[in-house]
Amino acid sequence: MTPVDVMARIDRLFAERGGSEYHGEAVTQLEHALQGAYFAEQDGQPAEIVAAALLHDIGHMLHGHGEDYLDKNINDRHEELGARFLAHAFGPAVTEPIRLHVPAKRYLASGKHPAYPGVLSPASIKSLELQGGRMDPAEIAAFEAEPHFAAAAKVREYDDRAKVVGMETPPYSHFRKYLEASLRG
Repeated sequence: MTPVDVMARIDRLFAERGGSEYHGEAVTQLEHALQGAYFAEQDGQPAEIVAAALLHDIGHMLHGHGEDYLDKNINDRHEELGARFLAHAFGPAVTEPIRLHVPAKRYLASGKHPAYPGVLSPASIKSLELQGGRMDPAEIAAFEAEPHFAAAAKVREYDDRAKVVGMETPPYSHFRKYLEASLRG
């Protein structure tokens, strides 16, 4: 699969599946992605982080578990699926924050940031348990040793904030330039 193929598939996924429910939240997959990218852009993040914030949950649109996977107590491992798919077109500055955004939630919930569990929605709390719950000290040390752990924590922050009903953002076409700027050479 070439970078052009990946970009075409991303475009199709957002066009065809972007309107689907964002697992138990009151926003769609596309609204969630656009809000995440918008927050990253507003923070002045580099193109790779804006791209990662836009694509962090692409794995939800790639798997075949259905929109009700949480109700079935399924950990869809969307972060790994998304990162593997995107690695055909993007380097680690995009794919690693995506791969690590679920561990970042576990990390932030572990007590390193005591107020963090209070920002989680009910669906995020449920998925946290399915994803392994809070990290233990050894997991925390391993996560902090990851070269992209700080970027993953930022993407996680945008993910948690990107659930605002009715929020106006620029369209997908506005953020596509960040994907194009982040493609492998």
